[in-house]
Amino acid sequence: MAKALLAHSKHDKSKLRASRSQAREHAPARAPELPELDRLIHERIRLGIVSALATNDSLSFNDLKRVLKTTDGNLSVHARKLEEAQYISCVKFFEGRVPRTEYRLTATGRRALAEYLDQMEEWIRVTREE
Repeated sequence: MAKALLAHSKHDKSKLRASRSQAREHAPARAPELPELDRLIHERIRLGIVSALATNDSLSFNDLKRVLKTTDGNLSVHARKLEEAQYISCVKFFEGRVPRTEYRLTATGRRALAEYLDQMEEWIRVTREE
């Protein structure tokens, strides 16, 4: 009886090995490595700010708020994050008695946007190949 159990367990082990080998042969290919996206720019409002500034020399706070259809508070928070990363510059001044805030894309921000767009294009290329 012991010989029969031993023979049975050896048979089970060889079946298990064969099953694993077949699974590896039929397993889907590993997912391709995708580039890491710049999380600072990837957020919708921040991407909108950087993109709008990339196509304009400068934009006022109110221009950005109108283009992005967002609130004062939301725009302010996101613009501050981009400013802290030195992706945009902010100049505050008065026109007569009216305070104005104007934003510009910095060279650092322009490079970050270009790299982000390259990363997104790579994602798109890999996705279309699948």
